[in-house]
Amino acid sequence: MSAPLDGVVVVSLEQAISAPFATRQLADLGATVIKIERPEGDFARAYDSNVQGESAFFVWANRGKQSVVLDIKNADDLVTFWALVGGADVFMHNIAPASAARLGIDAQSLHAKYPSLIACEVSGYGPGGPRSDDKAYDLAIQAEAGAFSVTGDAEMSKVGFSVADIASGMYALSSVLAALVRRDRTGEGAAIGVSMLDSLTEWLSAPLYASAHGGGQAPRTGRRHHAIAPYGTFVLADGRTVLLAIQNDREWAAFAEQVLANPALVTDARFATNAVRIANVDELEAVISARFASAPVDEIRAGLATAGIATANVNDLDQVWQHEQLRARDRFADVDLPNGRIEMLKSPFDISEWAPGAQSVPALGEHDVATVRRIIEND
Repeated sequence: MSAPLDGVVVVSLEQAISAPFATRQLADLGATVIKIERPEGDFARAYDSNVQGESAFFVWANRGKQSVVLDIKNADDLVTFWALVGGADVFMHNIAPASAARLGIDAQSLHAKYPSLIACEVSGYGPGGPRSDDKAYDLAIQAEAGAFSVTGDAEMSKVGFSVADIASGMYALSSVLAALVRRDRTGEGAAIGVSMLDSLTEWLSAPLYASAHGGGQAPRTGRRHHAIAPYGTFVLADGRTVLLAIQNDREWAAFAEQVLANPALVTDARFATNAVRIANVDELEAVISARFASAPVDEIRAGLATAGIATANVNDLDQVWQHEQLRARDRFADVDLPNGRIEMLKSPFDISEWAPGAQSVPALGEHDVATVRRIIEND
């Protein structure tokens, strides 16, 4: 069976992570993605050299694409650029709104010029408003959207991966897919605008609404949940750290009886309900930690399984790379790099009767402009 987006041509003027992450998903789904790079290349290529000399960020966000180099300040290259845009099904960019407007590649202008084109722009703060043209990188948006305020413990912290870029990239992806469905029905293209701030603020909605409507600022609780207990990490006698999650009083009773081996804790006034467990969370965790530190690990793990308590190992990245579930389900594939081959995670998309083909990460300007134009013209 053909790939879901077989025959769809995407042209992207992109850099860093947000838009490249979105277009990589489109490539994973079978679209032909033509990545336009400036002569010096996407600056994410130089973030690091950790993957056989290539940037881990660039490798992650750009597999499966074709790289062409164009300097759109050059008259001839600009003609080529417009030929590519005019022949595409989807155009995406993540340059600043004012710069896009000056170039005439803002989504609204492109939609007016090419009514069947799906034009998508990803920006930090969105067009309009006092911050629309401020530079916006992932950590800046994490700070602005409140992610810092709810992450960490006594000291606030960033989220440890590019959460703002990923959030906006996924909204760009889902918007493009929705627009493709509509175009298939009506022939109508779309102008799509995705803001990193809008996207990450949506992901902060639960603590945001609680704060805005009388609940106050959510506390930073580090390794534990701020509203449910016990729900956090504990160290076993062998030094391994596990996370456990108790979601209701029935689970608490099973945990107290079968894991802590102390049925009296079920009705203990300090712990009988979630509300009092949260109020006495330090005492609660001291009881659990003492039991976990002294009891045989196999006994604790067997008790958790018998009681039906949700648990997870707290893995470092090396352990994740060798995760038994990922390996058993064959969630890795070989991907070609400009200077070799590496193992990468397969796309999370799992669609019946289809699997992605072999992919590669493009070298800068690896794909000939004339060949790419022929692909578009023959589409």
